[in-house]
Amino acid sequence: MERFSFDQELVVERSPRGTPREPAKKRKWREIEALKDKQRLQKELQLLDCAFEFEGRVEELEL
Repeated sequence: MERFSFDQELVVERSPRGTPREPAKKRKWREIEALKDKQRLQKELQLLDCAFEFEGRVEELEL
């Protein structure tokens, strides 16, 4: 019968940490994309707002 040595460390293989982190990376990229979309929308709205204000002033000047 074999004798076990308890002096040796028990080596436990763990799954790589990359797997649990993948959802966190995806979530982070989604957050970044959402911020970029929000900034892009704000710029578009500012451009439209400037154009609207300009058109309104032109009409005022023509009166």
